[in-house]
Amino acid sequence: MIDVALLLLVALSNAVRVSGDGGQCGSNPTLDPRPHSVSILEFGAVGDGRTLNTIAFQNAIFYLKSFADKGGAQLYVPPGKWLTGSFNLTSHLTLFLEKGAVIIGSQDPSHWDVVEPLPSYGRGLEVPGGRYQSLINGYMLHDVVVTGNNGTIDGMGMVWWEWYSSHSLNHSRPHLVEIVASDNVVVSNLTFLNAPAYSIHPVYCSHVHIQNVSISAPPESPYTVGIVPDSSEYVCIEDCIVGMGFDAISLKSGWDEYGIAYGRPTENVHIRRVHLHAFSGSALAFGSDMSGGISNVVVEHAHVMKSNSGIEFRTIRGRGGYMKDIVISDIEMENVHTAIAATGNCGSHPDDNFDPNALPLLHHITLRDVTGTNITIAGNFAGIEESPFTNICLSNITLSTNSVSPMTWECSNVSGFSDSVLPEPCPELGNPSYDSSSSCFYLMSISGKTAVQ
Repeated sequence: MIDVALLLLVALSNAVRVSGDGGQCGSNPTLDPRPHSVSILEFGAVGDGRTLNTIAFQNAIFYLKSFADKGGAQLYVPPGKWLTGSFNLTSHLTLFLEKGAVIIGSQDPSHWDVVEPLPSYGRGLEVPGGRYQSLINGYMLHDVVVTGNNGTIDGMGMVWWEWYSSHSLNHSRPHLVEIVASDNVVVSNLTFLNAPAYSIHPVYCSHVHIQNVSISAPPESPYTVGIVPDSSEYVCIEDCIVGMGFDAISLKSGWDEYGIAYGRPTENVHIRRVHLHAFSGSALAFGSDMSGGISNVVVEHAHVMKSNSGIEFRTIRGRGGYMKDIVISDIEMENVHTAIAATGNCGSHPDDNFDPNALPLLHHITLRDVTGTNITIAGNFAGIEESPFTNICLSNITLSTNSVSPMTWECSNVSGFSDSVLPEPCPELGNPSYDSSSSCFYLMSISGKTAVQ
């Protein structure tokens, strides 16, 4: 039994109070101590790495739910290896993993519930129909914290990767942490390993703060993604290290007709001081599932290394939606194949009911103060003929390219403005009109202000 005094002294066993303008990085949440705390040991959990503890987690959280109107409570996970299937959080709860505590996802799919697809996607991403519930879940919650003293959540994704690669999945793969339709969410001070698919997936959420987490999966892990803000607003991601098989950070907002109908964008996102590595995908990706729209995003002070792509905007006919008012600055890249990319022919469709005339819009994108070494392709912009990418603004970008590719820039169906960019970009981005250059300077002037709102 854990001493009560120790539990009360645990750092960050807190309630969330958001000050200022919300969950963006300029408005850090104020964390108040929870008045109640219990250990998972009190519910019969055994941290030997073999005993299944799903019922212990479920019972503990059910008990702590009774404290929601009494200031909330903390569930303390001490050092040990805590094997479990999927379980649900509750409002006004802190899940705290002590140093040396490892929550391990079961490799038996019967320990993961099957749930309905997200309405903005209409079906499972990988297999039609339902999807496996994530390891740690929250639905329609307020004030929930997943934190610790650098504890670990390990999805043991190897078996899921094998089932995915061999087309043996019965349902789409689960994630590690998925919080749905919730507000005032904090994920911090933890290590995430080996997610079956995504590591952290806030969807339909507001005021989300992801801070000081380390996330990794092996380079060969198929389509594993680190942090995925999805149809969510007022999101801060800061001081994180993310290295994944596919994308490190990917912003999304729904899939074709389902995302268009649901109509919830990802907006007001601030990402700063992150170290990103994406083996086969992009360190920072937008889309391709962006049918609800993505806008008002500020990214600054990012270090990108050993990635297939540094920054990539993805979409396709049938998506609809938009990506606009995005400012990316102070980026360092090294050993990256394609530094900056935007493509209008990326992604699949959920079914045959998508509207091929639903053309996505991409405009008012600013990238400035970017440096790169050992870059193969500086930029590749391939817009859609019926919906070109416009107002692409490039400023103070220096990319040292290697000799692998004879082409440093490739462009089609794109227009914009550039200033102090090496190697020299395509003519479509090098001949500014008054409108495009004015838009660029306006976005640059407000980006610093936007970042701290």
